[in-house]
Amino acid sequence: MQYEKIKKGQEIKLEISDLAFGGQGISKINDLIVFVKNAIPGQTVLAKVIKSKKKYIEAYKLEVLNKSSNEVVAECEHFKFCGGCTIQQMKYEKQLFYKQKQVSEIFNKIGRINNPQINSIIGCDKIYFYRNKMEYTFSDNPWFIDDESYDDIVVGLHVPKRFDKILNINQCHINHDMFNKILNIAKQVANNENMIAYNVIKHTGFLRYLVLRIGVHTNELMINIVSSRFNKKIIEKFKEQILKKIPNTTSIINTINAEKNNTAKGYTKTIYGQSFINEKIGNYTFKISPNSFFQTNSYQVKTLYDYIIKTANFKKNDIVYDLYCGTGTIGIYLAQRVKHVYGIEIIEDAIKDAKINAEINNINNIDFYCGDLKDILDSDSMNEIAKPTVVIVDPPRPGLHPNTVKNLVKLSPEKIIYISCNPSTQARDIRMFQENKFKLIDTQPVDMFPHTPHIECIATLRIS
Repeated sequence: MQYEKIKKGQEIKLEISDLAFGGQGISKINDLIVFVKNAIPGQTVLAKVIKSKKKYIEAYKLEVLNKSSNEVVAECEHFKFCGGCTIQQMKYEKQLFYKQKQVSEIFNKIGRINNPQINSIIGCDKIYFYRNKMEYTFSDNPWFIDDESYDDIVVGLHVPKRFDKILNINQCHINHDMFNKILNIAKQVANNENMIAYNVIKHTGFLRYLVLRIGVHTNELMINIVSSRFNKKIIEKFKEQILKKIPNTTSIINTINAEKNNTAKGYTKTIYGQSFINEKIGNYTFKISPNSFFQTNSYQVKTLYDYIIKTANFKKNDIVYDLYCGTGTIGIYLAQRVKHVYGIEIIEDAIKDAKINAEINNINNIDFYCGDLKDILDSDSMNEIAKPTVVIVDPPRPGLHPNTVKNLVKLSPEKIIYISCNPSTQARDIRMFQENKFKLIDTQPVDMFPHTPHIECIATLRIS
């Protein structure tokens, strides 16, 4: 087949040979790469072209013509439409194989590291019902599937690439199993009481999001109903049914977001119980507020943190900078092994929680600073404290600002431990560090999110 003739809307037969970072299947027509949504290596598929460019094509799977030897039946009824667990149809050991392969390829191509030595990926023991946080959307605009009918209000997840359409979820197989019960209670209350979902186009209506959190190791449960305004009568209806059917609920929160932004954050009111829940990592207890960041897989977070300790090989006189520290979990977890820890985070509420977490765990050799890392590392306030021997950095997906890299190089720590949920930006930043007297000495992928294309990776750099 001559790829110049392939056009948008055309149906083509493809053999899937590899898996791209992000979870799409890869096929090749001559020297043209085809990315195929919802396809896995080993399958032969009939696919429909949705984008045709000079060097690549994007398509989605219409039908599996020949199955892969690594193919399994997806557990979730929503698999075909949801877009969350895109590799759920692949055996778990093969998911790990391809995630490891992707890290190696990314570090080679983006990091420009020849033959990168990547440790064997650490997999999860629990591959279903592992998420300790889930954010669902109330909507009156469902994504229709076949001849299904829906209540006036559905509660579910956004269909990929559609900000306005919500896929009604009956049961999610990666969130904590308790969440499925709460999800269905929320649907019943919203529809039985004739409530009105928020319309993201008209910016009218009341119910916006249902945010659920659980302390897996404490069994503390937070239910957060996000609305466009406060209405005590409506919120009390939720409270009444939740406590009737889930009496061990720890916290019921109402977050009010009257803005036009589509986020679940805003002013919080405690409707029942306490304003937070607790979670444990090993022997340490951490406070989780409604808007706090906390690692989403409580079953795997100790594995992640224990490897940080292993690769850092801390000494008692080490000064550690914990950058993008959030609520202080990493710094607190390792503080007793070192002389002092300094945590830096831009979000004020996270810093407040971090200070409380240090008190809860009786950690006295840690201090927290609030500020933007691209600026604060070079500020007068930081110049007054001890220079680091070890830096731990756990940035968001976009990675490090060039100023942050420059300032870290200037600090010249003995080691930098770089944790990332995006190996692409991590590899880009590592290349900059390696151009400035640092050497990559250890790379450890960790699977935090089975059945999804996401990869966590710990990279250790040492100054040369």
